[in-house]
Amino acid sequence: MKQLAILGSPIDGALSPVLHRAAYRELGLNWTYRAIDCTPEQLPSFLASLDGSWAGLSLTMPLKRAAVPLLHQVSATVRATGTANTVTVTAQSGELLGENTDVTGMLHALAEAGVTRAGAATVLGAGATAATALASLHTLGCTEVTAVARDPARTTELARAAIRVGIALRVRPWTEASRHLTADLVISALPPGAADPLAPLWPPVDNTLLDVVYRPWPTPIALAAGQAGSTVISGLPMLIHQAARQVELQTGQSPVPLSAMREAAKHALSTA
Repeated sequence: MKQLAILGSPIDGALSPVLHRAAYRELGLNWTYRAIDCTPEQLPSFLASLDGSWAGLSLTMPLKRAAVPLLHQVSATVRATGTANTVTVTAQSGELLGENTDVTGMLHALAEAGVTRAGAATVLGAGATAATALASLHTLGCTEVTAVARDPARTTELARAAIRVGIALRVRPWTEASRHLTADLVISALPPGAADPLAPLWPPVDNTLLDVVYRPWPTPIALAAGQAGSTVISGLPMLIHQAARQVELQTGQSPVPLSAMREAAKHALSTA
């Protein structure tokens, strides 16, 4: 029996165990998946302790950047974004392979809402998920992005990711956020609650907002955007699709039972 886990801190309330366990049941795998609180300081020793019983890991805040230099091999997407949310443990050598399936998840979530091209775009935030947003926007044909940062002094890693991705990045302070909410596509890459102050500022505009938060839902900014006429996408489709890609990489099985994962997520959120 293989074991897997999602690592992060804080990790309470993570939905990933529900999604992965549902997929394993449908695939007939007697595998375990749990949530483990792990800080960046604890991550090196945790990764070094992995043995042959491990098939992989999911990574969330604040580990997506911290993990990259600790892995044996990483994908081109990880190199471009500087972030990894997925670790696959190879069966023979035990090497740790890094991937960023958040990009896959974000692109699928946008496509399901009819967004397959992007012109003017704004990203709220400057962390690991913002870097994922840059890679996704580049895939959609976007060449220039405005990032609205709560702390512009902490945008160095995002600026480096923009260069690697091949996208022009303009960083603007949080005080100018209202000026950039009219972009064709706005991606809030902020944690729960961080974008709430922008809700009263959302303009009446026919654009699209992808808010990566999925709980609580709707968020204040999502509610305001919907009432103003914008198309609103929650973070749940992104979460499900990135998890599905993780399952595919870590089990080697395809197709992944998306419908079972969706139903498990809906049930978990409705009973929380």
